[in-house]
Amino acid sequence: MATILLLGSGELGKEFTIAAQRIGQTIIAVDSYEKAPAMQVADSFEVINMLDGDALDAIVEKHKPDYIVPEIEAIRTERFYEYEKQGYTVVPSAKAANYTMNRKAIRDLAAKELGIKTADYRYATSAESLQKAVSEIGMPCVVKPLMSSSGKGQSTIKTEADIEKAWQYSQEGSRGDVAEVIVEAFVNFNYEITLLTVTQRNGETLFCPPIGHRQERGDYMESWQPASMEDIHLKTAQEMAAKVTKSLTGAGIWGVEFFVADDGVYFSELSPRPHDTGMVTLANTQNFNEFELHLRAILGLPIPEITQEKIGASAVILASGDSKDPTFEGLEIVSATSKCDFRLFGKPTARPYRRMGVVVTYDSVDSLVSEVTKKARKLADKIEVKL
Repeated sequence: MATILLLGSGELGKEFTIAAQRIGQTIIAVDSYEKAPAMQVADSFEVINMLDGDALDAIVEKHKPDYIVPEIEAIRTERFYEYEKQGYTVVPSAKAANYTMNRKAIRDLAAKELGIKTADYRYATSAESLQKAVSEIGMPCVVKPLMSSSGKGQSTIKTEADIEKAWQYSQEGSRGDVAEVIVEAFVNFNYEITLLTVTQRNGETLFCPPIGHRQERGDYMESWQPASMEDIHLKTAQEMAAKVTKSLTGAGIWGVEFFVADDGVYFSELSPRPHDTGMVTLANTQNFNEFELHLRAILGLPIPEITQEKIGASAVILASGDSKDPTFEGLEIVSATSKCDFRLFGKPTARPYRRMGVVVTYDSVDSLVSEVTKKARKLADKIEVKL
């Protein structure tokens, strides 16, 4: 039985914890507030500011975990190198966690070191330097904090008047103490995908069927699996994903995001952990869901293959306002519908657009993905977060 220190205890961490406990592992869930989703099902928990390196050191020393598993960006990840020197296993690796928690490091690795195709980009550290970056990139362009998740702080600049607002919004949405932003040329893509990529301790890399998704405000609203795409583009995406994950080293699941345009495949971003769009795998679309795959890869349990068992879709349940005691209405409608399920994350508070749950739908592999996706969205809209 392994002891896993889970750094970040949101909905993805909760499903990972459930998967781990099913095969007898011990989870210590860590987050900045009590009653975070993963804490509700973990063996024990710690409440700390993970950007406080001393506090992070203290809980590692206290629990002496077999594995340190980051689930969020806002962590003093540079400490991970020291933990590895001390003999701890960081998932997927200290290098992977440090590079992928900061968009600058991962983008420069992909574009400059590995020669992977990306959108043109610049960096900015102030409203003035953002103005210069936009003039070089051109409009429209996309601005993202170097450290953020779920679309926080992300905006599209279409006019000169948007620049100052984009800078302010990026600072409000940034995680950690990094003020810098990345400015990306807008890719006129036809669709975007998440390619869940599993790296194993035996050196083998496996790929899940591609996942399509739709975003609003930089955050995903629906995802579906499999995404329809040309074989040549899927092969290119797999080659890119294998190249970047091999460079970052380590075992686990990676959410690798791509744009697919008329002129080919563009690498976008990468997360070294289960991906929010991958919650569609909770519909049992695969022989193992993304959380089970992450766990097995971490523990060194061989994964012989990943097979598609069904088609499926997910749609998020969002809060519309603030509440310290959110409740839900409409669950009986989803429960009475065939070939669907739902998860409520158990977040103790709500705020506008906060993700509070997800509906998943599924059908046989010869069914239409578009219909399953529409069904998921329709059912998710039936569930109301009462404030």
